[in-house]
Amino acid sequence: MRFQYISEIRAYWEALRDGREVPFRSEIDPRGIEHALEYAFVLERIAPQVARFRLAGMHLNDLMGMEVRGMPLTALFTPKSRTEVSDILQVVFSGPKTVELTLRAETGFGKPEMLAKLLILPLKSDLGDISRALGCFMAEGPIGRAPRRFDLMDCVVNPIEIAPQTQRRPLRHPFPDGFAEPPTPYSGSMSTVIRSRGHLKLVVSH
Repeated sequence: MRFQYISEIRAYWEALRDGREVPFRSEIDPRGIEHALEYAFVLERIAPQVARFRLAGMHLNDLMGMEVRGMPLTALFTPKSRTEVSDILQVVFSGPKTVELTLRAETGFGKPEMLAKLLILPLKSDLGDISRALGCFMAEGPIGRAPRRFDLMDCVVNPIEIAPQTQRRPLRHPFPDGFAEPPTPYSGSMSTVIRSRGHLKLVVSH
């Protein structure tokens, strides 16, 4: 099953929010996605169109050839795709919305063709603002020479449906050891328009 961990993390997030708008960052328990941890990550929004990695699985580190924690999400993309990805981040956090991107790796000497999927699911911080995100990045094919960067091919934006009179679950304890964050501090609507190139297809699910 291609990109199976994308579906696994989405299902975990949906079960966790239990009809609410979005779950809290502190509710994430890595035991719930233990098979997908290599591909999982947590983002922190630090500006309207900027989010950086707070945590990331080894797959992302392997693709970049370095530790990605603290790097912006756009570091995974070619320069021509970064503006579009920044616009998409604005949609995720301001909507809030969920997004799934289809990507193709930039090729060259020692860099074979790769296809990838990127899922971004918004989360609330402990303060209640939507400034975190759970995600999954899966690339298929040999990595070759790192770093590998990707072009944006397709973007699917999904609204979040809130169930009426949902009884919220008690908050779980923050991350157990092994997925805990280090203590170091880090210094629209459906009509939102995402700038696109001719080849980019934006699909909005109603």
